[in-house]
Amino acid sequence: MSTVRVSPLLRFGLLIDATISGAMGALMLAATGLLHNITALPEPLLRYVGLLFIPYVLLVGWLGLREALPRGVVWTVIACNLAWAIGSIWLLTSGSIAPSMFGVAFVIVQAVAVVVFAEMQFMGLRRSAAPA
Repeated sequence: MSTVRVSPLLRFGLLIDATISGAMGALMLAATGLLHNITALPEPLLRYVGLLFIPYVLLVGWLGLREALPRGVVWTVIACNLAWAIGSIWLLTSGSIAPSMFGVAFVIVQAVAVVVFAEMQFMGLRRSAAPA
């Protein structure tokens, strides 16, 4: 598997992903009831997603601090972000939940955010060079 020297854009894309995901996870865990009341998203879903963010944030944050990374690892993070966005839209269109207008906006905004993270990571990977 080829390794790349992490470009500044890739580092930023990974670290902003970890930071925003960490903040969202903390919000979902600390304010589950309030978020449920505002968004009408199921409390167990909010709690589960908040807990799911913990290992993701730790891993992506750690990756963002590395000087070099296997290219495949970066592709995996990009794929996870794109899968998350697709899953978010599926959640809204599947009829399995009935979110409020704020709930729809909450899900769409975070789906757009992870697509932006994936794009930054992709562009950053393209700018990353093979290690010397």
